[in-house]
Amino acid sequence: MDRRDFIRSAAVAGIAAATPRIPARAASPASQANRPKSFRFRPDGTFKIVQFTDTHYIAGDERSERALKNVIEMLDAEKPDLVIHTGDIIFGKPAEKSLREILAPISERKIPFAVALGNHDGQYDLGRRQVFDVVKTIPYNVNQGIEGIYGDSNDVISILPSKGEGECPQWALYLFDSGDSTSDPDLKGYDYIHADQIDWYRRQSQAFRKMNGGNPVPALAFFHIPVPEFTHGLRYETHRDLKGNFGEEPCPPKVNSGLFLAMKEQHDVQAIICGHDHDNDYAMRWRGMFFIYGRFSGCDTVYNNLKPNGARVIQLTEGEPGFRSWVRCYGGEVSQNLRYPDSFKN
Repeated sequence: MDRRDFIRSAAVAGIAAATPRIPARAASPASQANRPKSFRFRPDGTFKIVQFTDTHYIAGDERSERALKNVIEMLDAEKPDLVIHTGDIIFGKPAEKSLREILAPISERKIPFAVALGNHDGQYDLGRRQVFDVVKTIPYNVNQGIEGIYGDSNDVISILPSKGEGECPQWALYLFDSGDSTSDPDLKGYDYIHADQIDWYRRQSQAFRKMNGGNPVPALAFFHIPVPEFTHGLRYETHRDLKGNFGEEPCPPKVNSGLFLAMKEQHDVQAIICGHDHDNDYAMRWRGMFFIYGRFSGCDTVYNNLKPNGARVIQLTEGEPGFRSWVRCYGGEVSQNLRYPDSFKN
């Protein structure tokens, strides 16, 4: 059974219909939500991020038990400075209880975390806006949202120097709300990053550049549904280097809204890090950009042929270009311990 057949059969079993459109938040220029959240490197000059994706958790469903155990094991093994969940956090109702249970281990360990909502998160007894509002009430969540643009879980997080000698970010972490499904019947399919989201990113990127003496601030971008270039780079050109597990074709939107091009023009984003396609955890370099999948973090509420579950880890080092990343699997195995871009120079 492929991903579409599986999800279709789950819908027959009682999943509510998708909410196709995400209204923009009302604009408020004075809002605190437009201020980026900042962290500092550790005293040893490192900053570690654990990315969970596609936990598809359902409270009270025994098929979700290993997803919860996986989250606990990853946190205790890696002890990250920040957790980023790239969506499809839940896969059924009660939505609020499911959200609180799967995110509780992060909060209980007092680890800051942010989420970029997936296409399934608002399909049950809470809509996307309500889901995001619940997430923001959980202790140690740092999501603020960006008002006046499409979606809810758009955000930017900055990483500052370890010694507090300056407020210019050393790294920027962009979170985009990649939506659910399109509202235009002519564009039927998964949603895409909209023009106003891209405009917001450009403005924030340029503001960071100005703070950094005219030089781009290196960045990573996190969201759920991959951009069409994941397919383009994989299938239509040979100028690529791929490491990791390729278990299914990428499932991007049918519309290319230009996010990849905007990032290339800003010269700051080094990697796009997504979820959505459960059987992939590869990293691919194409046209100077890294396209990276997180490791599937859920269990048996959805299809998962890449076993066991786990998480992707990203480590930044102050003053060093590039980053490190590896995959930790449930049970302890570590793979893809790579240096970006050094491990991809062939």
